[in-house]
Amino acid sequence: MKTKLSSYFLFVLLVVTSLACSLTNLPGFQKLETGPVQMFTLNEPVPDTDAVQDVTLSMAIGEFTLSGGAVALVEGEIRYNIERWKPTIENKENSLTISQGDPDLPVNGYPGEDVVNVWDVKLGDVPMNLVLTAGAYDANLDLSGLPIHSLVVQDGASDATIRFDTLNPVEMQELAYQTGASEIKFLGLANANFTKMSFDGGVGDYTFDFSGELQQDATVNIDAGLSSVRIVVPEGTAAQVIPGDGMRNIYAIGTWDKDSNKYVNDGDGPRLTIVLDIGAGELHLTNK
Repeated sequence: MKTKLSSYFLFVLLVVTSLACSLTNLPGFQKLETGPVQMFTLNEPVPDTDAVQDVTLSMAIGEFTLSGGAVALVEGEIRYNIERWKPTIENKENSLTISQGDPDLPVNGYPGEDVVNVWDVKLGDVPMNLVLTAGAYDANLDLSGLPIHSLVVQDGASDATIRFDTLNPVEMQELAYQTGASEIKFLGLANANFTKMSFDGGVGDYTFDFSGELQQDATVNIDAGLSSVRIVVPEGTAAQVIPGDGMRNIYAIGTWDKDSNKYVNDGDGPRLTIVLDIGAGELHLTNK
């Protein structure tokens, strides 16, 4: 069964297909061949150690659902219909990598609209450093309550929601997200329990909702191109937003006050500092 793909995913397929039309004379370059939908089951056991696990999930393009609740370290299923995208698993001491296909094989084709590639994955309640990579994908990443020491996400183009509805029980040393042309929503970011966050994006629409309760001072660096950026900070949370030089389209409502070259949200407790470097675009500051 095929799942409806997001507009971003279809847009990327159209772009790739259009480019491919001018490249079809290259040797070996053609539409990737699809076949029957196959199922790959994941059930990687919890290691018999207290060490923090390095978990890497690397997909091609498609749809990705990730959440907690697994009994194992990683469990779930992957449905795909391109043979070269058959997942592989490398499980070494304190390190697990689940990737799609052989990274050493050259890509001599492009995916069509009949591609099926759906990941439905759950993570266990195990302290981990988590790395997620993908091409173009439609993602729903629910990391609520998972003990994540660091989170690194890299994708090409995406329509993604990343949520932290409950507190990460361990301090996250780093949260880093790198993307291309995307629409991304971060929800409950204070619950991620990070000390440093970096976001590097291209053209897109980005929401950073810092709902939850900060556990310590935290710094966020946002670097994006032509984009619309929305920052949501609850009333009573101490925060300051420092826009880059030359930013003109800034709209602040609620309890935000302008103080010299920064915008301040008064509050007690740990302080959130957000530094932005955005090209032509808009910045919206609001409360929740």
